[in-house]
Amino acid sequence: AQLSPEVDFMMLASYRDKTRSSGKVEVLRDVESPVEDRDILLIDDILESGRTLAYAKDLLAARGARSVSTAVLLEKPGHLAADIEADHRGFVCPDKFVVGYGMDMAHQFRELPFVGHVLTAR
Repeated sequence: AQLSPEVDFMMLASYRDKTRSSGKVEVLRDVESPVEDRDILLIDDILESGRTLAYAKDLLAARGARSVSTAVLLEKPGHLAADIEADHRGFVCPDKFVVGYGMDMAHQFRELPFVGHVLTAR
């Protein structure tokens, strides 16, 4: 069987311009492709509270996806607030606020070509 993957994007937010999750997930941009009867691989930057990833997974499943599996670059243990586990993960992340490689802090540092952590003032 030949695979013909299709890429689409969904933009969800629970942080906005803060460094702590609001606990409420908002859909800022929805997928345009139909998901009914399709196998979906949901890719995210970091699994921390799990609220955003669980929301997206449940939303796509409710729309009739045949399966929804997840892959994350970073997993930060000890902060899960949702019942979700990544099917695939790149690395376990220390308990620090990380930026770079697409991750931001209030819309800053997303462009860094590496993952780093933000030092907080004491």
